[in-house]
Amino acid sequence: MEENELIQGLTDAVVSGQKDKAIELSEKALEEGIDPYKAVIEGLAKGMEIMSDKYDKKEAFMPHLLMASNAMYGGMEKLTPHLKVDGADKPAVVVIGSVEGDVHDIGKNLVKTMMSAMGFDVVDLGKDVPIDDFVNATTQNKADIVSMSTLMTSTMDSMEKTVKALESSGTRDNIKLIIGGAPVTESFAMDIGADATKEDAMEAAKWAKSIVSELSPTEERWG
Repeated sequence: MEENELIQGLTDAVVSGQKDKAIELSEKALEEGIDPYKAVIEGLAKGMEIMSDKYDKKEAFMPHLLMASNAMYGGMEKLTPHLKVDGADKPAVVVIGSVEGDVHDIGKNLVKTMMSAMGFDVVDLGKDVPIDDFVNATTQNKADIVSMSTLMTSTMDSMEKTVKALESSGTRDNIKLIIGGAPVTESFAMDIGADATKEDAMEAAKWAKSIVSELSPTEERWG
């Protein structure tokens, strides 16, 4: 099987929600020496982006998205251990979670996957994350980036409260902060003191990769 055919097969496996196929092709990609980063980004992640887009357009529904996500993670489990971290001896740390009151996590999980593929050490707090948990995890893990998401307008105030808690604890200046989710706008992000919001998981990961180089060394920021 040629490389392009295999990569396309990974995309198709995610779109069709075929976990076994995604695992099989991920193993084959490793056997044939295909760059695991390419297999993740151009194969599995592309498939998930297609499904997310279909979901937004009401061309696919939650069961389809869950099956696609399951297939993507099946392949990721095989490929992630083989991803190379660029240059740095220690990968940058991202603390991620859906804010308090929000039990949705598919978008958050997609960002987590993209961040992992970019070489970050991702600390996933899950969904409906209490404000104090964000603060504590940020400090304990000496985070470089914090990523918060919500799918509901009713929990957007949890984002603002979390930012304020990070500020009050003295940790806000040590990190870069990105927020996201359907109701989040750039003006809202700026209003609450976030550093960025991006339209999709791929753009969020690219932003994180570019911004982390602007941070001073961990020891200088966290002591």
